[in-house]
Amino acid sequence: MAEETPPPVPPIPPMPPPPPALADAPKDGADDAPPERAPDTFGTGDPNPELNDAIVEALQTVFDPEIPVDIYQMGLIYEVRVDTEGSAYVEMTLTSPTCPVAETLPGEVEVKVRGVEGVTEARVELVWEPIWTMEMISEAARLQLNL
Repeated sequence: MAEETPPPVPPIPPMPPPPPALADAPKDGADDAPPERAPDTFGTGDPNPELNDAIVEALQTVFDPEIPVDIYQMGLIYEVRVDTEGSAYVEMTLTSPTCPVAETLPGEVEVKVRGVEGVTEARVELVWEPIWTMEMISEAARLQLNL
């Protein structure tokens, strides 16, 4: 019995170029979007002490899951600025760049700040200088942590 030779395989046509990424696709009104604002443009109008106090109260409800003290008393909040227009800015740090909540805590802080009545816009900036140290913990938190 003679072996049959399989029929020749036709050449595969070249692949078409991939579609553009969604990020490259034009969006409705994309040209109308304002450029991202620099952090130093948030909360720069006339200060709003009452709204500032409300933001601090909201920050005192945010906890690092590894520490039973809120982030404000831990000294992780370096600056809170809010103006009479409701534009708010929070500068914060973490106990370490390798902190397990480094990816999520700044976003949680921004959600809390935006949720304060009277805040119209908010920007949270994560900074690493000055480096956080135990001396930044408030006296009340030191007592709570038995330090």
